[in-house]
Amino acid sequence: MKKIEAIIQPFKLDEVKEALKAIGVDGMTITEVRGHGRQKGHKEVYRGQEYNVDLLPKIKLELVLPEGRVAEAIQTLTQSARTGKIGDGKIFVYEVAEAIRIRNDDRGDAAL
Repeated sequence: MKKIEAIIQPFKLDEVKEALKAIGVDGMTITEVRGHGRQKGHKEVYRGQEYNVDLLPKIKLELVLPEGRVAEAIQTLTQSARTGKIGDGKIFVYEVAEAIRIRNDDRGDAAL
């Protein structure tokens, strides 16, 4: 099993969710987060004052999938989240040692 963490632009969330749903990925956790990568934020002018906005709003998606579904999910994520501009986000993939469904003690892939 693998855990996929994707940091994406907030306005791409619906498109990404629909794309993942289309390939049969239903379970995910979505969190609103703030951060920056190489772009280090940007400057905005409000009522004549210049402000440095260094922590930009992002969305973090977390998915745990069987090994065989990971490549397809990553391809779907990258295609649906890409705008081609700086700040599109990142995808991280981790090993998952165990998954347990609390309700009935299912383990491994059965718990997903």
